[in-house]
Amino acid sequence: MSEFTQGLDKMQPAEQTHCLGILPSQLAATSDSEKLYSLLTDYNFIEAKLSAAGAQALIEDYDLATSPDIITSAQKADKLKLIQETIRLSAHILAQDKTQLATQLIARLMRFEIPEIQALLAQAKQQKIPWLRPLTPSFTPPGGRLLRTLTGHTDWVQAVAIAPDGKRAISASSDHTLKVWHLETGEETATLKGHLTYVNAVAVTPDGTKVISGSWDNTIKIWNLATGTEILTFAGDTFAVEAVAVTPDGKRVISGSWDGSIKVWDLSTGAVIFNLKGHSSFVQSVAVTPDSKRLISGSGDNSIKVWNLETGKELFTLTGHADWVKAVAVTPDGEHIISGSYDGTIKVWSLSAREKLFTLGIHSSFVQAVAVSPDGKRVISAAGDKTLKVWNLETKEELFTFTNHIAPVNAVAVTPDGKRIVSGSSDKTLKVWHLETGKENLSSAGHDDWVNALAVTADGKKAISGSGDNSIKVWNLANGEELFSIPGHKDWVKAIAVTPDSKKIISGSGDKTVKVWNLETGEEIFTLTGHTDWVNSVAVTPDGRLAISGSGDKNIKVWNLETGEEVLTFIGHADGIKAVAVTPDGKRIISASGDTSLKVWSLGKENNILANLWNLVVKNQLFTLKGHESFVNAVVVTTDGKWGISGGRKKLIKVWDLSSKKEIFTLAGHADAITALATVGNKVISVSDDNTLKVWDLLSRKVVATFRGDSALKACAMAPDGVTIVAAEASGQVHFLKLEEGKS
Repeated sequence: MSEFTQGLDKMQPAEQTHCLGILPSQLAATSDSEKLYSLLTDYNFIEAKLSAAGAQALIEDYDLATSPDIITSAQKADKLKLIQETIRLSAHILAQDKTQLATQLIARLMRFEIPEIQALLAQAKQQKIPWLRPLTPSFTPPGGRLLRTLTGHTDWVQAVAIAPDGKRAISASSDHTLKVWHLETGEETATLKGHLTYVNAVAVTPDGTKVISGSWDNTIKIWNLATGTEILTFAGDTFAVEAVAVTPDGKRVISGSWDGSIKVWDLSTGAVIFNLKGHSSFVQSVAVTPDSKRLISGSGDNSIKVWNLETGKELFTLTGHADWVKAVAVTPDGEHIISGSYDGTIKVWSLSAREKLFTLGIHSSFVQAVAVSPDGKRVISAAGDKTLKVWNLETKEELFTFTNHIAPVNAVAVTPDGKRIVSGSSDKTLKVWHLETGKENLSSAGHDDWVNALAVTADGKKAISGSGDNSIKVWNLANGEELFSIPGHKDWVKAIAVTPDSKKIISGSGDKTVKVWNLETGEEIFTLTGHTDWVNSVAVTPDGRLAISGSGDKNIKVWNLETGEEVLTFIGHADGIKAVAVTPDGKRIISASGDTSLKVWSLGKENNILANLWNLVVKNQLFTLKGHESFVNAVVVTTDGKWGISGGRKKLIKVWDLSSKKEIFTLAGHADAITALATVGNKVISVSDDNTLKVWDLLSRKVVATFRGDSALKACAMAPDGVTIVAAEASGQVHFLKLEEGKS
């Protein structure tokens, strides 16, 4: 126990809170830098301050300490900044669950071989309650481009704008709302409600007092940024509003609509000044030159048009994109237009010469947004390939790529000082990034797309993952090292199983095939064809002779792993099969379906299916288990074969007695759909779209420990030891964890 903890334990709760609040500032005021440094590298202080005051108060303590007047050692200041940045990167997770502190610190800092950091992590491992300890560095570490993640929207973030003071960001979302964020603290300061459907566009007036939003409800709304109240609604559009902008003089609002028209509005009265027509398809983007005299529009007709804002006349049209022009921006000097298109390119145009100058760069998917730095030297593009790219406008070179979103990036804005960018994505988050640093965040082990499936070999030595990047990866379970990657499927790998002898991998894919692989060499042994839709789940019988596959075609197929032949098809579900499992005695299959049911099927007496091949018919359905109210996404069978456990879209886990064919109990605790289950002994682990993994004790029916990821958790597996766990995210990240009992 640290000296700090001993002192704190002697205080009453109110005294503890007061002490935690003033102690860092008191030490700073007395220039006691050694004690302040010791305090801020003490896990017990960090934990107590987080619990009492939250992450931002803790972050501000480090701001105080890293002032050159307080801690003069640059090396010590750098170490404190690593801890501070880790807390900032973790803030969105800690805001939901403060008990994740130890996990977050370890997973983000373990790669730093610094004595004070390692001592901090050693303290963090002394948890008194059961918890999940990261075995590998599996979260974004500090020191890179990503500053923080902002969470709160419940649907796609479609647009983002930054107030002129650079302190606030405003986001527009498909969840029908706008949100106002404090960029220094990450706090959501207001939610603006009033639109009836998707909010696609947002802008801020030059004086920073008003927000303008455009929606698919055909309206434009004006909001008071300080109070969050609606001031005025412009209702002259009869089609969805796709884009909005404000003239630099703050007098007019520009809107682009789904009907191909552009309207110029008087901001103070809501009166239409001009209705500009000329595009032959929807207008997706609008921008105004710094002198407020010209308007630029980008359209689904693949063109850019330039308009005179004083007369309402079209000046000229720029063509060259091969698909929709989704984004336009103007450089601060008013000389150039930057455009982004669904053809994947970013193009630069001369306003004075009325021509394309060059193609700046290209993304591997559609470009959703572009922004220009205040000095006019850099262009930032956001795209459907989940990345942001920064380009040098003078040299035409790509400077760096930001990769941390897990879905298309729809919006980007730059702070007025040019130091940070804010991005918004279909993953429902906003992210704040360093624009000035070229230092990339260190990568962690994982895939380039969703990880849909995980399995652990029976000998507990390897883990296997299958992903939306179409690959299978084999990992050393002890240290999380990637051993090798197996390409071969032509679509997402949706399912993984391993034979009991740990020699073969079975995979199911969106390409409608089941493949059998040599686990040691990665070589393909068989491709099993017969399904007519995605193969969502695979399992293997305990003797390793049969593979079971469940597909979106509503069928379950049984395959001979020795010959690669299809043995049998089970038909009976009214919707696609989401998951299959085999009982430990090898006699029964349990299937989970989108039709809300589970079905139990017989594999034949003594699992002698191969000897009695032609005597078996598809009437092997034994019984149906009903109780879920929506899709059943996952099913497993307990080690003793007595219970079936299922998880569904409605956030619940149900436990079934396979002898009595009845539901025994329900486990509730997740906030979104259950995506996968695994079980060993009396434990079951569940992962969910709510970003959490939970370990449950089946005897007490309670949660033993929780782990929270950065994105939806899509797959999980548990080693035979019952404590080593692998979990994987929609981000592609793979986490290797160990269930620790806690130290009393």
